[in-house]
Amino acid sequence: MKLGKVEFCHFLQLIALFLCFSGMSQAELSRSRSKPYFQSGRSRTKRSWVWNQFFVLEEYMGSDPLYVGKLHSDVDKGDGSIKYILSGEGASSIFIIDENTGDIHATKRLDRSPTNPWSPESEFVIKIQDINDNEPKFLDGPYTAGVPEMSPVGTSVVQVTATDADDPTYGNSARVVYSILQGQPYFSVEPKTGVIKTALPNMDREAKDQYLLVIQAKDMVGQNGGLSGTTSVTVTLTDVNDNPPRFPRRSYQYNVPESLPVASVVARIKAADADIGANAEMEYRIVDGDGLGIFKISVDKETQEGIITIQKELDFEAKTSYTLRIEAANKDADPRFLSLGPFSDTTTVKIIVEDVDEPPVFSSPLYPMEVSEATQVGNIIGTVAAHDPDSSNSPVRYSIDRNTDLERYFNIDANSGVITTAKSLDRETNAIHNITVLAMESQNPSQVGRGYVAITILDINDNAPEFAMDYETTVCENAQPGQVIQKISAVDKDEPSNGHQFYFSLTTDATNNHNFSLKDNKDNTASILTRRNGFRRQEQSVYYLPIFIVDSGSPSLSSTNTLTIRVCDCDADGVAQTCNAEAYVLPAGLSTGALIAILACVLTLLVLILLIVTMRRRKKEPLIFDEERDIRENIVRYDDEGGGEEDTEAFDMAALRNLNVIRDTKTRRDVTPEIQFLSRPAFKSIPDNVIFREFIWERLKEADVDPGAPPYDSLQTYAFEGNGSVAESLSSLDSISSNSDQNYDYLSDWGPRFKRLADMYGTGQESLYS
Repeated sequence: MKLGKVEFCHFLQLIALFLCFSGMSQAELSRSRSKPYFQSGRSRTKRSWVWNQFFVLEEYMGSDPLYVGKLHSDVDKGDGSIKYILSGEGASSIFIIDENTGDIHATKRLDRSPTNPWSPESEFVIKIQDINDNEPKFLDGPYTAGVPEMSPVGTSVVQVTATDADDPTYGNSARVVYSILQGQPYFSVEPKTGVIKTALPNMDREAKDQYLLVIQAKDMVGQNGGLSGTTSVTVTLTDVNDNPPRFPRRSYQYNVPESLPVASVVARIKAADADIGANAEMEYRIVDGDGLGIFKISVDKETQEGIITIQKELDFEAKTSYTLRIEAANKDADPRFLSLGPFSDTTTVKIIVEDVDEPPVFSSPLYPMEVSEATQVGNIIGTVAAHDPDSSNSPVRYSIDRNTDLERYFNIDANSGVITTAKSLDRETNAIHNITVLAMESQNPSQVGRGYVAITILDINDNAPEFAMDYETTVCENAQPGQVIQKISAVDKDEPSNGHQFYFSLTTDATNNHNFSLKDNKDNTASILTRRNGFRRQEQSVYYLPIFIVDSGSPSLSSTNTLTIRVCDCDADGVAQTCNAEAYVLPAGLSTGALIAILACVLTLLVLILLIVTMRRRKKEPLIFDEERDIRENIVRYDDEGGGEEDTEAFDMAALRNLNVIRDTKTRRDVTPEIQFLSRPAFKSIPDNVIFREFIWERLKEADVDPGAPPYDSLQTYAFEGNGSVAESLSSLDSISSNSDQNYDYLSDWGPRFKRLADMYGTGQESLYS
């Protein structure tokens, strides 16, 4: 029976038990049995043994027990009085001993490989002799390795190692040698170390980048009968920069429209490089040609392409083609391979510019102009000029973008580009007008160019000075002469180049008044002073002081501004307490009958005045129904379901847009026939009314800029009062200042109690500041 590698015959202890029956007492025999006969590393009994280290041949296949060795003691006289006994693991089952002779035999087949040498409990060892029954094995295989291409012969690639389970100290069973079975003539292996090296020079990755090697390891120093094992090694050639870039073509040509925007890509070119990674990175540059300032080239980091882009606008009429000579070079060249040739290449790129129909171009991007605000309508401000840049040189027509001139202050001649004023200008309303002028090709109206005009309005002295604010001036009843009660200043909408200078004085009529005086402070301010003391509210509670203000313009302008001064009751510190006029105290002694008579007269006069006012208003009422009076100046609303186009007949926009022709009057459903007959004009054509046209343009402009306004032609607007109406004015705005048939100047003769009425209805106004 053969013992496998899992089951061992453990280390054998060969303990020879020497029993000596003769010459020993019973006590000695007992002592000898109570102690071990052989103690490793300890003192021994005084007996001498004859033995050596024993060896057993592994895998013995014989039928008879295998002789191991002989055990002999010097006390053995050969008379059979001593017996040899074998104990311990393996005794009797694997190893047996002749009790008389001491001969030891092995009875079973032994396997040494997975076990360690036997460790005896005694002072001798039985060792199993090794045979070559294990092949070499590559425990780390298969292998992968890399080596740079173009490496010289003998460059180390990788080291492989095989192990053999046989005993390396006994014979050649575990001594291996290496050889290469596959991979010649490119690689070789050192027989003893297993180091793989290159065997051919200048191996090119671009030709073949990977090799598969088979390495053999054989024991018994490679002799016949030895065992062997193999492994594979994959060797990859890594890239080096040994290939220069080369353009596939010597020249390229591209067509580009002249309208292509700046920074647009014109073309992509690429030089071929067989290397990879960083060794294939390239740089491009324009080394020559007539487009150095027009084009530039850069590299795409991902694709290593050269990207040609535009730096300036192209113009077919100026230049129709460009030629560029472009160089491509490796970013990092390897000095070892410069002998292979220059690591750069050049090619020629020709760019053809194609003609495109372009819009007209103005001679200047911005036209600054100046005009006085006093200029007359129709005066020339300046001229713009544009031309067709195409070879056809089509004529150009001009117009103003009305979105930049909503109020239509300016006009432009369609053929010459001359800009003129269309209405009066006011610097104080708008000091600078920025308008856009459109230039359109006559043959192709879709081609429109834009020019920009900045018109500055020059100031003239056309605004008179006025009070800087509404002054609330008071004077105390106990004011003293020469007391300053108010300091005034002025403003002027004009902006003279040297700044404002105002001069203050009282008007001629107010110069000699005995109440107040004015002092010009020469710093654009003036002070109002009292000329007397003892102001009384009972006598006069309000004074009106006209002040004359002159500016320093050329020519100078002036205005009269009235300062209202109220008489107030003040405390000891001069702070006004009340400015209301006290009730008039009647003189003592009036009888009751006199008071009643006075009140009756006052009531009679009031009734008379109310009657006159009522008759006056009735005389001015227009011939129109009461129910329509409150809608004449509002949007007309219809509560009934409309009937289509008839709903818009109340307001005809065609008549407003064409003022020279009026359509036949149609019957209106919201006005009675009598009113229609009275308001119907007796003619069908009227002359062009500039005022009315301007009014319509202003309403159109307001509707254009108001995003929330409804369509303009759906409104009825009565805010404009036309000229020549047979019904005369229907407005009540001027009714207060209109002439009256009744003269109320006599009210001023009725005394202070009727002064307010006299001021309201009298034609003349009594001076209250004197």
